[in-house]
Amino acid sequence: MDFEAVGPFIPLVLLFVVFYFLLIRPQQKQQKTRKEMLSNLEKGDRVVTIGGIYGLIKEIDDNAISLKVTENINLKFARAAVDRVLQDEE
Repeated sequence: MDFEAVGPFIPLVLLFVVFYFLLIRPQQKQQKTRKEMLSNLEKGDRVVTIGGIYGLIKEIDDNAISLKVTENINLKFARAAVDRVLQDEE
């Protein structure tokens, strides 16, 4: 194999490798973590929605959750609207 024929492609390959490790791989890990968090939601979890609403999960099904925001107010959200689950310290 002649280096002169392959030489111009080496920077392109190196650029793709760097791009993969700096952008693609971290994004895939983040998506996997989010998917696991959404699948592990349970009744009674304290959560924050992507809109910044804090609440307690009262009901949950495959696509939607019902959050208790205050004593008399329950809001229904798409399950994907959950940003994070709060720990007891938060």
